[in-house]
Order: sequence, then structure tokens, then C-alpha cells
Amino acid sequence: MPHQRLPIIHHPDEAATYPTTERCDILESWNRAEDPDLSIARATVAVGVSTRWHRLAQTTERYVILHGQGRVHVGELPPALVNPGDVVYIPPDCPQRIDNTGDVPLVFLAICNPRFRPDNYQELDDV
Repeated sequence: MPHQRLPIIHHPDEAATYPTTERCDILESWNRAEDPDLSIARATVAVGVSTRWHRLAQTTERYVILHGQGRVHVGELPPALVNPGDVVYIPPDCPQRIDNTGDVPLVFLAICNPRFRPDNYQELDDV
């Protein structure tokens, strides 16, 4: 399919937010077959919750922290605190999870390239 060639303004529908088995809520802000190079999702992790260990096959992901505070676990790096404005770069096939360590929901954008596809998501038991 060809890439999108006309300008577009997309308004995600808040009602389309859904819970995942990963233990966070997701709003797919942008994930289109006609724009296969990138997807953007807003993830919300409740207070005191840790997402499940997982990885994305053949997909690079970036977390852009918008609200709250967390501790991110990525590959072989030591766990690191993240705050609004921080960016976490996660290469393809890299084990990852994030904990909400604050007292408000942790909200971040998950930006994937190529775009997120469910068949590339792999849940991991333990790392």
C-alpha cells in the first residue's frame, strides 16, 4: 500500500482506549497500514502497577514519558527512573517493562517503527 500523501489531522477517540494483558491501558493514536513506518500509542500504567516483561520482534520502540514517574527495565541496563520529558530507546527484540513508582498514573507515548503489529509482541515469563 502506498504511504499517506495528503496532510491529515487525526483525533483519536478516547473511548477506543482498551486494557491489555500487559497490565496497561492503550489508546492507539496512530497505527495505519497506509503509514507502515510508524505507530504511536498512548500507554497508561496505574499507580503501583508493573507491566509484564515483553519484547517487540523486528520493531524499535521509544517511550516518551508525559506524566508521572516510573522505573524502566530495558535489556541489560540497570533499572532507571524516568520522568516527564525522558525518552527511552528500546531496540528490536529487547526485553522491557516499566513500573509506575509514583502516586499518579504513569502516561507515555509508545512510538514504534515499523508500526506496531500484534504478531510482533512477545510476552516473556521472566528475564
